[in-house]
Amino acid sequence: MTADFEIYRAALARELVPAMGCTEPIALAYAAAVAGDRLGGYPEVIDVEVSRNIVKNVKSVVVPNTGGLNGIEAAVAAGFVVRAPQKSLEILSGVTDSERSEIRRRATEPMHVHQSDEPDVFFIRITASRADKTVSVTLRTCHTNITSIVEDGVAVFAKAHEEEKDIDEAWAMADVITAAHTMPLTDVAPLLERQLACNLAISEEGLKGGWGASIGKILLMRAEKDPAVKARALAAAGSDARMNGCEMPVVIVSGSGNQGITASVPIAVYGEALKAPHDAILRALLLSDLVTIALKQGIGKLSAYCGSVSAGCGSAAGIALLEGMTDTEIEDVITNALAITSGMICDGAKSSCAAKIAMSVEGGLLALDMVKNHQTFRSGDGIVQETTDATAAAVGRIASRGMVDTDREIIRVMLKED
Repeated sequence: MTADFEIYRAALARELVPAMGCTEPIALAYAAAVAGDRLGGYPEVIDVEVSRNIVKNVKSVVVPNTGGLNGIEAAVAAGFVVRAPQKSLEILSGVTDSERSEIRRRATEPMHVHQSDEPDVFFIRITASRADKTVSVTLRTCHTNITSIVEDGVAVFAKAHEEEKDIDEAWAMADVITAAHTMPLTDVAPLLERQLACNLAISEEGLKGGWGASIGKILLMRAEKDPAVKARALAAAGSDARMNGCEMPVVIVSGSGNQGITASVPIAVYGEALKAPHDAILRALLLSDLVTIALKQGIGKLSAYCGSVSAGCGSAAGIALLEGMTDTEIEDVITNALAITSGMICDGAKSSCAAKIAMSVEGGLLALDMVKNHQTFRSGDGIVQETTDATAAAVGRIASRGMVDTDREIIRVMLKED
């Protein structure tokens, strides 16, 4: 494998990891579990300091294995009860009935929760005391990136959070497409296979149960055998289940299970419809994941910009590869998809994420159909720039810099603040 391919392989190994439940409450549970493990039991005093984006993404989503609870208190209580940090983002798997009962009881007990003044978009600090011992655990940048553990005022672990930068330089889409065509599948196939298996399983569950707003079920009523409808429905169904407490794992992309589902499930649907060889499906999924990661480089893991848009662009690019489009046409698909759906905001993790996923997949499929009919948005059409890379950079600028105040206002509205 060449050095360039190694960059992509390393990124996929880092990004394509399983998680149970929405990743922000799970990150809270993980931090609490690390602290609780060091305390040796459930604390008597708990202080939770979080960035506003953590508040946004934890407020409404159901925390798995809590009996339907949502919110920061439920996630933190679950972590302190379970105390199994070795499970990482699957920390709430295998919760017993007695643990579940304790979580529900503990979640109602006093806990000091407040927004942080730290500049990090992703910030969690949990400080807890039990008997004569106090432990503080800090996470920055991403869901398991512990940068500090302090016991009784003494730092027992410290890490500069700059070390957690995902990728140093923006990826060129042409290079990403080339990698999808040519890099050996040997090292990444197990990651991709797991992503397909996990994410299809929870999507099927989303169609069976009465999860959330049942967006997947409703969509499938339109035309059950149409792959375009089925791709939207199955992707939405996975989110229906995941946002509402389903206890099945999802393989995430760029820190998000919804993005992991959106990047993968439509590829599987079209692969089946096209009767594509399995290796071709894996390469299409490889492209989808890499495009999603590349787009999220500039946007950041948490912002006011809906992450499913990036994954919808990724899955559209992957489907274009499956359908034999040229590299230039694939870039045009990405450009079109960004132009179509980039206005969608993120107002936290909750049931309506499933509908936004459906719209992101639809935007990607419309972008694909446009290119098939020799139509592509050109520079000067709104935010569209001279190249796909420049358009992606413009979207990143809007999301990471231009939507900071929008993000604050969304959170004020969600919290009903004047």
